[in-house]
Amino acid sequence: MNVLVVTVVHDPQDARIRHRQIRALMDAGHHITFAAPFSAYERPRDDDLRTVDLPRAQGLNRLAAARAVRRLLKRRGREFDVVLLHDPELVLTTAGLSVPGLVWDVHEDTAAALQMKAWLPRPARPAAVMLIRAIERMAERRMPLILAEESYAERFTRPHPIVRNSVVVPERIPEPIGARDDRVIYIGRLTRARGALEMIELGRRLAPGVAVHLVGPADRDCADAVEDAHHAGIVHWHGFVPNDAALAMLPSALAGLSLLHDQPNYAHSLPTKIVEYMAHGVPVITTPNPSSAEIVRRHHCGSTVPFGDVDAAAEAIRALAADPAEQRRLATAGRTAAIEYYSWRTDAGVFVETLEKIAIASS
Repeated sequence: MNVLVVTVVHDPQDARIRHRQIRALMDAGHHITFAAPFSAYERPRDDDLRTVDLPRAQGLNRLAAARAVRRLLKRRGREFDVVLLHDPELVLTTAGLSVPGLVWDVHEDTAAALQMKAWLPRPARPAAVMLIRAIERMAERRMPLILAEESYAERFTRPHPIVRNSVVVPERIPEPIGARDDRVIYIGRLTRARGALEMIELGRRLAPGVAVHLVGPADRDCADAVEDAHHAGIVHWHGFVPNDAALAMLPSALAGLSLLHDQPNYAHSLPTKIVEYMAHGVPVITTPNPSSAEIVRRHHCGSTVPFGDVDAAAEAIRALAADPAEQRRLATAGRTAAIEYYSWRTDAGVFVETLEKIAIASS
């Protein structure tokens, strides 16, 4: 099977796209061309697959990226058995084109996410939400869909395959589960809505006994604050780190942080980082978004603290530091649950089989 994977929004090192889906297809013997904004994100081209460099769709600057994808599909679309799209605007770029095997991987509630975008003027947000919903209806009529969350099914009229945001669970981790290390860690993009400022304040309150490590690029709404805190020694900011190297930093950490704000886009989507923490034997400290709080409650793998409550987060971390046995118990419970319920090994097979069926149906 010859597959074209396309994104103009996501980082080419996106864990779901690059490190799970593309890897699963390659492991199954399929041929991949990955079209993504490598230069715009300053990411190296992958040596082990064919690549196409695209402009990045960012803020209100999205037209150049859409035009580049449309040119690519007009010129080469029929070379591929499957064209896997990862952004809603790419659905529009396919209008009027005869491209076989189109499929859209829906792994975000974009309409809800738009409510949080500072670059989109507030008066324009209702119209933008209506446009996204219209794109979703259009996509459902024109191509197969893959959904990353069971809750996304409510937005569509027909059933669609679910390929969850599960994670690659390492067969073993380098350090014994729960081995004490006086640091807590956050892995992912840093934004105000994802708790960047709270984590900076957490670093201030926990120093010098516990260090706060932030691993990931920072958006403009918090980049200056994060950089200043790093230079002041309040937090340790590592910037962008490739996914495999970032995950290797998890074992033996005291806890993993997910301090999301109370936003519609976070209400029903499970932050993948929570399951990654669990898979690597790290207890979770999360705010009470429903899906996040439920996974911690169900598997007894960490603590839930109120939105914006730095005092409560600091208290939870200090309690773990003071009770190594409890830290090990939470770490073990989380890793056991990740192996049993959230392993990509199961979802990888569903994903590859789904695309293979689409390729056969469109041939």
